Amino acid sequence: MTEQSSHYFARGNTAHGAHFLYKSAFQGLNQLFVLTGPPGTGKSTVIRSLADNLLENGRHVQCFHSPLRPEELDGIIATDLKVGIVDGRVCGEIPEDQAAEISFIHFGEAIEDKKIFPVNLTTIEDLKSKLANAYSKAYETFLTALRIHDEWEKYYIESMDFNKADRVAEDLIQQLFNGHDNDSPITGRHLFFGAATPKGAFDFIQSLTAQLERRIFIKGRPGSGKSTLLKKLAAAAESKGIDVQVYHCGFDPNSLDMLVFPTLSTAIFDSTAPHEYFPNRDGDEILDMYALTMTPGVDEAYAVELAAIKERYSAKMKEAISHLALAEAIDSHIKAFYTAATNFSVIEDLRLQLQSKLDELLGT
Repeated sequence: MTEQSSHYFARGNTAHGAHFLYKSAFQGLNQLFVLTGPPGTGKSTVIRSLADNLLENGRHVQCFHSPLRPEELDGIIATDLKVGIVDGRVCGEIPEDQAAEISFIHFGEAIEDKKIFPVNLTTIEDLKSKLANAYSKAYETFLTALRIHDEWEKYYIESMDFNKADRVAEDLIQQLFNGHDNDSPITGRHLFFGAATPKGAFDFIQSLTAQLERRIFIKGRPGSGKSTLLKKLAAAAESKGIDVQVYHCGFDPNSLDMLVFPTLSTAIFDSTAPHEYFPNRDGDEILDMYALTMTPGVDEAYAVELAAIKERYSAKMKEAISHLALAEAIDSHIKAFYTAATNFSVIEDLRLQLQSKLDELLGT
């Protein structure tokens, strides 16, 4: 049975600031509807309603979740229609594609200015400043945590046999791709499977890999070559013309955490904390980079030092998450002002217009 929906993130709050992957995630669309307007005007609710209607009509929907509130949607793609709908306020640059027809839907038209008093506008501007500060502190703290993680990696990198790591990559490339080459190189699609949220790390690994026949769980320590292995596999797949979905780390987007090869029905992913899973069905297997590429005994030889680093790292991650929780609370406060000033009959008219356009494309 094929899942009717797929779930991702295409933006993240990371050690390198706000990071957006919508340009890649929304490539190849025929049409894109960009919803504009302040927070609290019902954009996410309308996107959810449109997604539900598509699902009820048996259509596959790609759902892009908010890293601030994972239960909310920032955007969707009606897969077979090649139609995207996205909240323009949260997707970074509009993910323009030369082939896509882009339409802007202005939710700000539903704001009744008389319901937002001058004192409210002053408060909103103050809250926006506090929101930017909360995000800035979160990013700074994540970056500090990343630097601590770099310290952690050094202990293992020093005991790494890079020739063995290269052979692991070469063997996997041969095993996975032999006989599947195409003549034309391709560019993979870039996404996040998870995000740092105000409630901690959150991911969709299980749902994204549920329908695949083979899942390779990479185990290892920081610095044991997991991301480097994935980068080599991704580059090989692209050069050989093999369809690949490239999933970046939601903490450090310069690192990779998972690859999915749809035509091979295979996923390979970093299965260590904070997204640690274990094989539980036929077709699952473990690839242990620590056992395959490292001199044994690092854990034991540096137990005290590693424990101290892990404690510092965990403390900084918790601190960063607390800043995101504050950002979510401030954002909710801002939204409340706009929600109170929104004429939702206008929003319903906009929803019906969008639904009508989708129904037309569906032929219903």
